[in-house]
Amino acid sequence: MTTPAGTTELRELVLPVHANHRGTLFAGQGLQLMTKAAFLAARGLAQHEVVMAGVTGVDFLAPVPVGHQLLLRGWVSRIGRSSMTVCVTGLADVPGAPAEEVLKGVFEMVAVDAAGRPAAIDRAYLNEETA
Repeated sequence: MTTPAGTTELRELVLPVHANHRGTLFAGQGLQLMTKAAFLAARGLAQHEVVMAGVTGVDFLAPVPVGHQLLLRGWVSRIGRSSMTVCVTGLADVPGAPAEEVLKGVFEMVAVDAAGRPAAIDRAYLNEETA
């Protein structure tokens, strides 16, 4: 099964190296993982390299202990000429319990050319994907 352009899912195991002094996912590591999901979703849709232009909101809803699996889902919710808004959620997968939303954020990404300048997103490509 292929993932549609502009969406991504990735799984990470929370290891001790990702943890804070309380044995749960360090917020900086959580932000890095959400940024990775936003990058992959945006690059998949734009068919260009992308950079992050901003973060409009990040919420850490619940702690994620070491040993838990984190499922990150990212999807492009808005497409501009060269920019995109990407929403990301993180679900903690605990064996024997339903997945719990623990992270969420909204990222502004920009498609760039080889020189690092904003590059237009090819909308013809997008129309083919949705047809």
